[in-house]
Amino acid sequence: MKRGFIVVALLIGLLAVMAVASSAQVAYRSDAWIPGLASFIIPGLGQLINDQIDKAITHFAVFVAIDVGGWYLTALVPWHYYGYNYRYSIIAVAHFAWALYSGLDAYNVAKDTGFSLGMTDDRLTLSYNF
Repeated sequence: MKRGFIVVALLIGLLAVMAVASSAQVAYRSDAWIPGLASFIIPGLGQLINDQIDKAITHFAVFVAIDVGGWYLTALVPWHYYGYNYRYSIIAVAHFAWALYSGLDAYNVAKDTGFSLGMTDDRLTLSYNF
């Protein structure tokens, strides 16, 4: 369980480093890490922030299908030969791989479109550009 938290923390740190590195290379301010992190936590949320509704629905549907379908299929297969922890780890790896892909996809799209989030010149409202 601790290893899972360490891996998640390392990947969040990696996404943050990628966002800082891309901001240093590009002349404009980019907050592409926001949709990337959002989609890593809940696949499809970053695509929704990037205004890609169809892709957001698809990413979230695959996320749900991996969890629900994985639990259903592992209940049908005789896993007693391998142990119960084996089937849970297969679902966890598939879930993590999809969340990572979804986060990277949202990050790359946000970086390509120049996503930024910040204050406007009058310092009273938030600006949302992509």
